[in-house]
Amino acid sequence: MRVLFTSPEIFPLVKTGGLGDVAGALPPALHRAGAEMRLLMPAYPGVETLTEAKPVANLGDPFGRGDAVVLEGRMPQSDLTLWLLDCPALFHRDGGPYQDGAGQDWPDNDLRFALLGWTAARLSRGDSPLPWQPHVLHAHDWQTGLAAAYLRAWGGARPGVVFTIHNMAYQGLFAADLVPRLNLPWSLHTMDGFEFWGRMSYLKAGLAFSDKLTTVSPTYAKEIQTPAYGFGMEGLLSYRAKDLSGILNGADYGVWDPAGDSHLACRYGADDVVRGKAANKAALQAELGLPAAPSVPLCVVISRLNDQKGMDLLLAIMPALLEQGAQLALLGTGEHAIEAAMQALAKARPDQVAVRIGYSEGMAHRLQAGGDILLMPSRFEPCGLTQIYALRYGTLPVVSFTGGLADTVVDASYATLLHGKATGFVFQQCTPSAFQWCVERAIGMYRRPEQWRDIQANAMRQAFSWDQAAGRYLDLYRSLLSIGEGGKAEGGGQP
Repeated sequence: MRVLFTSPEIFPLVKTGGLGDVAGALPPALHRAGAEMRLLMPAYPGVETLTEAKPVANLGDPFGRGDAVVLEGRMPQSDLTLWLLDCPALFHRDGGPYQDGAGQDWPDNDLRFALLGWTAARLSRGDSPLPWQPHVLHAHDWQTGLAAAYLRAWGGARPGVVFTIHNMAYQGLFAADLVPRLNLPWSLHTMDGFEFWGRMSYLKAGLAFSDKLTTVSPTYAKEIQTPAYGFGMEGLLSYRAKDLSGILNGADYGVWDPAGDSHLACRYGADDVVRGKAANKAALQAELGLPAAPSVPLCVVISRLNDQKGMDLLLAIMPALLEQGAQLALLGTGEHAIEAAMQALAKARPDQVAVRIGYSEGMAHRLQAGGDILLMPSRFEPCGLTQIYALRYGTLPVVSFTGGLADTVVDASYATLLHGKATGFVFQQCTPSAFQWCVERAIGMYRRPEQWRDIQANAMRQAFSWDQAAGRYLDLYRSLLSIGEGGKAEGGGQP
């Protein structure tokens, strides 16, 4: 089974969120299950050196921004074959993969990720300049959505295409006059294709033209078929429900396990969680400038700072949280207004609040190990990995009942406590009052150490393995092996 796996970010090379973690951990699990993998992502600055990549193919200049050159290297940890799309005019720049240093989207993201989709499609066909072609092309999120559209436009033999939705809120919407600029036929710019309210949607291209669709939790697969979570595409997703699967993400316990975590002041496991958590909490408080207070509940947040993640709810309940005597340590970046509000709170209450704007992999690990309670009040959460990591670190999550949060955290109710099933605290409605009451329940339970340790033990026993998810993906891939003997072109010509 040959699989070309394409993503705009892959950990540990580039990561802005959960997509990077998934793209870094799922391919090795698929490889262990027997798939022959090739990974494709853009050649952002520095990635070429990290992977020792060398040129192996020149694909020409489809969009007039310079030649698209394929570099071949190796992933640093898994040693899987990595193909890098090298086009200096589009990818060699300071800033992030999607935004500049000021947090503004790159103005040419349309061409940048059209080229990624075009390259994935080009390397999937029998006339690829490389001798390896996949049975299945697995594309991720809107940045790769045009791959399926190009394969439909070109016709001919092709692999089966799987498209994974990591977040319906990000749709890759651009002006319709881009269609001929990208050498795509107008026949695909329809309500049944990638047209969306007069614009061109890269996400919808993936949804409309891929053979199978997946998303990253069973609950989210159901939610996105409703108006509340479908962002205008719920009709298409309902129509394609038979082709849509929810496969829960896993955790890379080779990276996220307190027993072997090199970022921590003190490593620990389930058998010495009390000692390990205490040592890491003391070290974290010292690092952040918070008072050393072993008995005070330390709440942690590792998140993008926006309304989707419920950060406005967090701000709303902060007075009550601080009145409970808790400390808060936050790591994240996002909307400038929320960043400023969090920083102002830390300045006003330095004895209880510490805020770090940005992202640090090491700090994220130390927050998981040193914190007592993880706060994740997301309005929607396709899967979420932070709460899965928190369970393994014995940091009990407070989460809203949505998406993957609903699939991974068991609320500490009377029944679940009685039967030893509770792993955290869950609230149903995304309102400040519901969130506040749930946090107060968690803090109240924290002050009952015996019951707290029981819930910690349950949490740390949870195992969300990528190997299990890989098995489901392989079954999906096998269902597509009959595809590829040919297809009708849509007037787009050859690549």
